[in-house]
Amino acid sequence: MTTAQFTAAPREESEHVFPLLHAPGAVATVRRRARVVLAEWNLAPEVVADVLLVVSELLTNALVHALPPATLRLSPCQVGRSRAVHIEVTDRGPVAPTGLSASAVDPDEHGRGLGIVTALSSRFGVHVHLDGTTRWAEVPFGVV
Repeated sequence: MTTAQFTAAPREESEHVFPLLHAPGAVATVRRRARVVLAEWNLAPEVVADVLLVVSELLTNALVHALPPATLRLSPCQVGRSRAVHIEVTDRGPVAPTGLSASAVDPDEHGRGLGIVTALSSRFGVHVHLDGTTRWAEVPFGVV
């Protein structure tokens, strides 16, 4: 992971919220909208790529495994002396099991998303609350 410098820091108070439709193409649509925000923050291209990959994985997880609606939130944050993009996806919680056994899932097609999130983020977690589940991650982009 590359720590990159940026020309203009995102404002701390800026938070961007994107609803995710439960429909084909929804992840790509939200990803394009998130790319615009990240470009406005003047982040290095490799940081933008990392953030968008984490966004894609968390949104896809919500679309495939959770009940709608889902929402993406992006905001800059500071953790100690590091700056990061805070990414969170909130959904209504897990979908009821469909009866597919673990052996029915193709490991080449599924199961790597959270590993990707772990590899690209400095911190990540899950918060279960009355309204559903929030999965979050922080992708670092510089130091204070």
